[in-house]
Amino acid sequence: MKYTEPMLRDGALKDKVAVVTGGGSGLGKAMTKYFLELGAKVVITSRNLEKLKTTARELEEETGGEVFLVSCDVRNWDEVEAMKQATLERFGKIDILVNNAAGNFIAPTERLTHTAFDAVLDIVLKGTKNCTLSIGKHWIEQKSAGTVLNIVTTYSWTGSAYVVPSACAKAGVLAMTRSLAVEWAKYGIRFNAIAPGPFPTKGAWDRLLPGDLQEKFDMRKRVPLRRVGEHQELANLAAYLVSDYSAYMNGEVVTIDGGEWLQGAGEFNMLEQIPAEMWDMLEAMIKAKKSG
Repeated sequence: MKYTEPMLRDGALKDKVAVVTGGGSGLGKAMTKYFLELGAKVVITSRNLEKLKTTARELEEETGGEVFLVSCDVRNWDEVEAMKQATLERFGKIDILVNNAAGNFIAPTERLTHTAFDAVLDIVLKGTKNCTLSIGKHWIEQKSAGTVLNIVTTYSWTGSAYVVPSACAKAGVLAMTRSLAVEWAKYGIRFNAIAPGPFPTKGAWDRLLPGDLQEKFDMRKRVPLRRVGEHQELANLAAYLVSDYSAYMNGEVVTIDGGEWLQGAGEFNMLEQIPAEMWDMLEAMIKAKKSG
């Protein structure tokens, strides 16, 4: 068994209906594909209807599953409500919500306009709030259980320069995850989150690190395991967290980053740059001081 292979048994999500925002590409698409392979029916949403159509057609052919696409801007409450209603009319229920839609760009904060800052906050935090409130209230009214999985980042708790709008928004999503995990547990609604490290996706990474920047800032060098994540690894984790196998997990954020944030957080982690020969010299100097 390899980490690039599916993890759960066949049928683990049989008869489940999942809504995946931003499901037309990248990690959203990877999660959607695996959910379909496990027997779920999946609703994918995005503002880009053509991308959704292409993804739905591709995934149905690959998995034999059922994909329902809904064009939806998660920033707009009315569109989210319409997406929920369309899903209920199609499938009669919703079991799982994956808040994956996101927006981000790398820039010095002083270069950002207030509208650029708002754009990221609106997609990530407001969009997550809209979907969670809309579908969550439906579950509560119908007295039906539900599972919410939010996609955050490791800088949700550390913060990060040059992606300040995203850091602010993701921190809010993490707080929402932990808060509602307590408040709505009595309704049978679970909340968990995943904080992925580097999982390169064509669209997002080309926008964040255009041109030769991806070569100059090789993310593998920042990860102790010296590799980036495979999409199936994240899909495996997501499927577990939305499945009944994780029924006792609630309010948790699971980091899957090869140790990247821990390497970046330690006070002396920069000493990793010291070559082996210099460590030999330092060790000899320390021993000389001790013996003296």
